[in-house]
Amino acid sequence: MEPINILVNDQIAEDVLPRIAAVDPRVKVTHIGKLLSAELKGDAAATAEMDRLLAEAEVYAGMRIPARLLARAPKLKWVQVNQAGVDRVLLDEEFRRSPVILTNVGGIHSFAPAELAIQCCLAWIKGTVECARQKEARLWQPFSPGVLRGKTMGIVGYGNIGPKVARVAKAFEMWVIAVRKSATKPGKARYADVILPPSGLNRLLAESDFVVMATPLTPETYHMMSTAQFAAMKKDAFLVNVSRGPVVDEAALAVALKDKRIAGAALDVFEQEPLPKDSPLWELPNLLYSPHIAGYIAAYPSMVQDLFIRNLQRYVKGDRLETLVNKKRGY
Repeated sequence: MEPINILVNDQIAEDVLPRIAAVDPRVKVTHIGKLLSAELKGDAAATAEMDRLLAEAEVYAGMRIPARLLARAPKLKWVQVNQAGVDRVLLDEEFRRSPVILTNVGGIHSFAPAELAIQCCLAWIKGTVECARQKEARLWQPFSPGVLRGKTMGIVGYGNIGPKVARVAKAFEMWVIAVRKSATKPGKARYADVILPPSGLNRLLAESDFVVMATPLTPETYHMMSTAQFAAMKKDAFLVNVSRGPVVDEAALAVALKDKRIAGAALDVFEQEPLPKDSPLWELPNLLYSPHIAGYIAAYPSMVQDLFIRNLQRYVKGDRLETLVNKKRGY
């Protein structure tokens, strides 16, 4: 009986190894979190041990990916990435072309970024920052906040997060327009009044009061929001990015916010993380900031572990895996 050698790290804790091993008698699972950390620090002994383990590995699951993975793991058949974004993994052209199966955790916690996106829209229109400023200064200066009702919510990317944002937007009686990559002509969806193909982005930007970025990072979506796109938006529009930092050209956004080309923005993700101390974004009063926390929930590790075990059960039976990534598309 040939063993199924599995290497895991990060969100898959060592106390979960017995559950993984129980999936099939052939499974032999090793946690390499400490080894991987030691290798990254230049520990030659750790590298040698990693080489030995990778040489026999059939399955790899974790957030961090070892250097030269394919060269060191010739028997590798499946990689489970413990996050939704796979753009960093697919930077390796050899891996992109390889027959190795790639899965992610897309969708398991998409409600969390969707909640943050809605919260940002509410914080902006209800003047939450202004109220906090007044409290800090012990001021009493009543003002008239806006409402979401009757406004247009534009959603760029209608995969896992997008429909959840749309559902809440409809509950607020908003008009919802979305761009979906797979769309070939205008249509509708359960929670979207209009679904457009990618060519309809400028229409979405021109019509939307709020624009939520919920698209994967691919070569096609890199800096898809830049100077021309900000120029296409309403001057009182508000941008929210809960997808990937490089989807938005931060230099162009800083100019658009400073010049009031758009009213404001909320960013949870950035082109460089942590956000550099000298970034002009820090000084902009019309930018709401959060340090990439949209997807961080207490139950996340257990959800990742449960998904991996479900996928492993499918893998040993030869069934199609959940959250399978199309490596050519990048998501």
